[in-house]
Amino acid sequence: MKKIFIYIPAVVLYTSFTLISCNTSKNANTNLPVDISERPADEDSQKYDQAQLDRLKASIESEVSGEKCTDASEWTFAPMGVKACGGPQQYIAYPKKIETSILPRINEYTDKVRIFNEKYNIVSDCAMVMPPASLKCVKGKVRLVMPDDNQK
Repeated sequence: MKKIFIYIPAVVLYTSFTLISCNTSKNANTNLPVDISERPADEDSQKYDQAQLDRLKASIESEVSGEKCTDASEWTFAPMGVKACGGPQQYIAYPKKIETSILPRINEYTDKVRIFNEKYNIVSDCAMVMPPASLKCVKGKVRLVMPDDNQK
């Protein structure tokens, strides 16, 4: 009888430990990313810095796109970003009424792109992006009219 008494608690203990250890290891992995691409970006990485630039650019473009264009003379444009070879990446149109708030943000973006290019030795094409010849309103949205568009 003593053998049965000792044997039953050993089986119960073994089963309990097995269930507890399996359950513990299952819960331990809940905070791990499923895929390496889902890993949080290191704040000192190129991917992280690019995401910050993309966020700032999207914010600027979103602010401008929320403005309705009814008279192109109330709008102006500025270079935005900088290519590694020099010169702007693009031009962005914005209403003159928000110039004091938007222009510093455009300049901030351009400065951050310049720093990014130097930090990561970015290479780009050296094609010059020409400034727009003018602006026009089309269905409430501003459009940049490029110099070669005038000839068509």
